[in-house]
Amino acid sequence: MAHSLDLKVIAEGVETPEQLEFLQGLECHFYQGYLHSRPLPVEEFQKLLK
Repeated sequence: MAHSLDLKVIAEGVETPEQLEFLQGLECHFYQGYLHSRPLPVEEFQKLLK
């Protein structure tokens, strides 16, 4: 539905490479989850932004 409305698709909770591969097959544009990064304290996140 999102693609037909020309919206970007974001998946949450991606934890394994297999899940990411599946989502890429569905043309998912973005993802978040433990596969990319664990939750970070504010201080560590700010360091990543610099």
